[in-house]
Amino acid sequence: MPDVERLKGYAENGDPQAAYTLGRVYYTGDGVPQNYREALKWFKLVAEKGFDRAQYSLGLMYANGKGVNKSDAEAVRWYRLAADQGNVGAQLNLGNMYANGRGVKKSDAEAVRWWRLAADQGNMSAQNNLGLMYANGKGIDADHYEALRWFKLAADQGSADAQCNLGGMYANGKGIDADHYEALRWFKLSAEQGNTGAQYNLGMMYEKGVGVEKDVKEAKRWYQLAAKQKHEKAIAALLRL
Repeated sequence: MPDVERLKGYAENGDPQAAYTLGRVYYTGDGVPQNYREALKWFKLVAEKGFDRAQYSLGLMYANGKGVNKSDAEAVRWYRLAADQGNVGAQLNLGNMYANGRGVKKSDAEAVRWWRLAADQGNMSAQNNLGLMYANGKGIDADHYEALRWFKLAADQGSADAQCNLGGMYANGKGIDADHYEALRWFKLSAEQGNTGAQYNLGMMYEKGVGVEKDVKEAKRWYQLAAKQKHEKAIAALLRL
């Protein structure tokens, strides 16, 4: 349990790490009653002095309206300050803001730019997002080989979304020769993490006997898992079977 009074003493004497830690303690309620306004106060104290993790945390608070009125524009401002210092979480979220037009004019090219910076630092969500942009030619020229490369990097780190997307690349022969066995392998890894798209795709492969021996019972099992999460195509598949 953190020593809050000692942290306060250090923070009040200008220790930025102590102030940031204090903000985290209040934000998460670690050993103290959760208090977003108190967290905001300590984050802001050091964010204004250039502490990137505090800037990122402020961005999150403004984006989600925690301890402060929700403001996408303020979230973007703080994310940008942190992202410019190389904060990977801020780079990812700033890319998300540009992709969705939240607090800033929508720009796929800007989303790609920020996601690439985060992806180059190994962030698997940014790597998956970048793969999607290459696959769909959004904000950048379509390139299935690049899409495959980024999906693989994220999938190898355990991203369920990237594993599903990689399975789709193998299933459809995009960026690589079609390989139903590899598609099945990646769909299964993703499906076991609860990804509904992968569960549905796995169900189809078992239903049709693609890359695996046909097994309607197993197909139904995967369709049911996806259907429980409101996947419409899986629901329709179950009604069909």
